[in-house]
Amino acid sequence: MTWLRALRRTARSGLRVERPRLEPLVALRAAAGVAIVVGLALWLWSPPVAASSAFGAFAAGVATFQRSWRPRPLLALASGAGLAVSTFLGYLAASHVVLFVLLLAVWSFGAGMAWALGPTTGMVASLTIAVMLVTVTLPTSVLSALHHAGLVALGALVQAALIVLFPVRRWGAQRDALADAFAAEADYARRLRYEPVAPFDADALMAARQAAELTPRQARRRPEELHGQRTLAERIRPVLASLADPTVGAAAEGPERERAREVLAVAASVLDAVAHSIRTGGPLELPERADALLSADAPGAELTGAARRSATRLVALLSAAVERAEGSGPSDATGTAHLLRPSVGELLPTAVRTVRRQVRWDSPVLRHALRVSVVAAAGYVLGAALPLGHGYWAPMASVMVMRPDFSQTYERGVARFAGSLVGVALASAITQTAHPGTYALAGLAVLSIGLMYLLMRSGYVVAQACVGAYVVFLLGMGGTQLEQTVRDRVLLTLLGGLLAMLAYAVFPAWETPRLRDRLAEWTEATCGYVAAVMDAHADPARRRPGAVRGALLDLRAAGAAWDQAVARADAEPVRHRGVSRSAVRDADAALSAVGRVGLLMEAHQPAKDAPPVPEAARFAAVLREATGAAAADVRRRRAPDWSALHAELARWPSDPAGDRVVRRGAELLADTLDELTEALRPRSAGRRHPAEGPGRPAAR
Repeated sequence: MTWLRALRRTARSGLRVERPRLEPLVALRAAAGVAIVVGLALWLWSPPVAASSAFGAFAAGVATFQRSWRPRPLLALASGAGLAVSTFLGYLAASHVVLFVLLLAVWSFGAGMAWALGPTTGMVASLTIAVMLVTVTLPTSVLSALHHAGLVALGALVQAALIVLFPVRRWGAQRDALADAFAAEADYARRLRYEPVAPFDADALMAARQAAELTPRQARRRPEELHGQRTLAERIRPVLASLADPTVGAAAEGPERERAREVLAVAASVLDAVAHSIRTGGPLELPERADALLSADAPGAELTGAARRSATRLVALLSAAVERAEGSGPSDATGTAHLLRPSVGELLPTAVRTVRRQVRWDSPVLRHALRVSVVAAAGYVLGAALPLGHGYWAPMASVMVMRPDFSQTYERGVARFAGSLVGVALASAITQTAHPGTYALAGLAVLSIGLMYLLMRSGYVVAQACVGAYVVFLLGMGGTQLEQTVRDRVLLTLLGGLLAMLAYAVFPAWETPRLRDRLAEWTEATCGYVAAVMDAHADPARRRPGAVRGALLDLRAAGAAWDQAVARADAEPVRHRGVSRSAVRDADAALSAVGRVGLLMEAHQPAKDAPPVPEAARFAAVLREATGAAAADVRRRRAPDWSALHAELARWPSDPAGDRVVRRGAELLADTLDELTEALRPRSAGRRHPAEGPGRPAAR
């Protein structure tokens, strides 16, 4: 992709406006926190102090809207602590330009490295840089640094207190995540009716698992209908796939296929009803045909063999999900305990190790931290040198749009400038026409930030328009000259955005050259999952219950990293290095099909008393050895060799221990891995493009 096309594409993405589900009560609560802080500061102190403290309440409110399963009060308090420290240090160094620039560079580097801990931590860290830049410019003395830092922390404390005193939809995030998982499976069941190998996006299941991790206090207070449901959702998915797949499930045509479609349709309606009950916390309402299926002794009377077993298992799992939603089942219907989330103190050593692993030259996080550090310091110096005034707008615009990847940095740069221009223009027109007083400006600032909280998920350009108006009203309340603010902020915001974009162009961290590493990791995780399923068939009596589940989680993590890498590389203005776009597409389809093989075999795991299948153990061992060599070949830009799998299959008897699932799964696996080899074979070596597979039937 050329630079011009990449810039045009990112500009369109940044200016896109969506229509998300609004949460007016949550937005009202966050805006009330800002209003309380501003009102108290105006009553007890002065407008400049009110403006300073309002930034703390605003930033803490923004932190609570970020994607995180931690309790919202904890997010507000954590962000308030970081904001208070950054404000205090900024005030101490503000009177010495050189010292402040050095502090800004060091603090920005640390905030950039915080992205290694996740996007929520990185976003909160970026807010601390912005607050440090803005608050130290307000009229005050160095001796009041501690006072102003305390006021910033007070804003976060007020936000946390409001969340505790006025909760909105208790456990709403966890309910939504679990409900989304069941709704995704309902949609999957409907698509399987006419597309037996339809793909399944496991993002909803991954989010549900993250939401199921609780602190001990949360585990004691969790609603009854959230107990055990996530594991049921995990177990329903492979059974749906095995019932619909014509290879190991219902026949491709005829009465058996029609009955399978009917069972899938009813399953979809049951899953939808369970999702609605979990989301709303209301009673479960099942359609009549669902009651008939769940109460039938032989739900798959027209089905035979593996399809009949899948239908019977599906009905049992759906019945358990219905019982859990109605609250009539045991407290842990699946026999699996809830996941305990480690405390912040327990996470500290892990966080240090995570950040330390990113200290290498090719790390995107380290490069992002270096870019933020240099741009923040350079932007501050340039803004102060230019005869525009309010030079902090340039570095603040830079640090708020910069992200570790190219597409988000450029999207946010365009959106921030466009949104800020609209917000500043509207706010300026209001102030210059109506000439509002101090309290009227405070009210307009609270209204602007309330709209931002309400519409912030509509798009970055909308949020920045509201923030631009908020800052103009707030600084006007603090005594800043509005005419100068409008002119300077537009020009300096443009300068800051250009600095951020230029920094990424000069010192990039492209994802495209790392695609082969991501593909190798996904290959290892996918084949490791299939090998774990094979081991479960090899010796059912001694299988470890968590082995398959752990391998599946590794597969999902590697698959998500691959999808993210492909999406980022697709938007980058660089040519492929070692793997073309067509090879990416074909390898993606082949590995997704490999994962589906493991998925189908997992759905037919034998009982504990089933006879062992020694051939499966040997095949799993050969698969692991071949996978290690194949991953190395992928990284070295070679086509992997799977001949060892075919050689092992040739030594099998015609019917290994009477287990047709194992033989059929091994044959499908070997053939599908050959498609991966063809996808990665260079064209000069006679590459034959594999036929287009069934979409993306991922096992993630």
